[in-house]
Amino acid sequence: MKLAPSILSFDLSGLRESVPALESAGAAVLHLDVMDGQFVPPITFGDALVRSLRPLASLPFEAHLMTLTPERQFEAFAEAGCQRIIFHAEAAIHAHRHTQALRSMGLEAGLAINPSTPAEAVLSIVDEVDLVLVMTVNPGYGGQAFLPFTLEKVRRLRAARPDLTIEVDGGIAPETIRSAREAGTDLFVVGSYLAKADDLGAAFQRLEAAWSGS
Repeated sequence: MKLAPSILSFDLSGLRESVPALESAGAAVLHLDVMDGQFVPPITFGDALVRSLRPLASLPFEAHLMTLTPERQFEAFAEAGCQRIIFHAEAAIHAHRHTQALRSMGLEAGLAINPSTPAEAVLSIVDEVDLVLVMTVNPGYGGQAFLPFTLEKVRRLRAARPDLTIEVDGGIAPETIRSAREAGTDLFVVGSYLAKADDLGAAFQRLEAAWSGS
């Protein structure tokens, strides 16, 4: 099981303690939800916060750019310490060019799709990306209910490219992680479920048990 905890639902004032605790609990990646107030309603944070968090953990950082012009921020988030940058197909006129730009910077390139966006939106360049992120809620706010119909896109992407890293984001908890895994997901973004947990270690164990069916 590979979890990518999102800091979106955590108290930002406590991240100096939360980020090392997430790594100690077993996080594979730290997921950073960057929102511009245009592509999605909220505004979250920028590269300065990411740079301040980078010394707190050795695990990889991925920036999920929910922004209208993601390419304008590639360099800033790379310099802040991200190893992977994910941009949205819905916001990218030149998705292939963006992918090339990220790889030329030595970064992994990720492409995200919203719940209403079909898998066909990424199939044309699926061989050019390192990861596809399937949103399992509508982007913008944490704590939303998981949308089961989105898993059909995971199945289609898995069939199209068996070696692709497929990530899901939204509503992941013990009740949903198993079905997402069975559809073909490799990496699971988890936010609200972990942020609400009294014991991060125990929360990771509950997700692991649900993921494995034990």
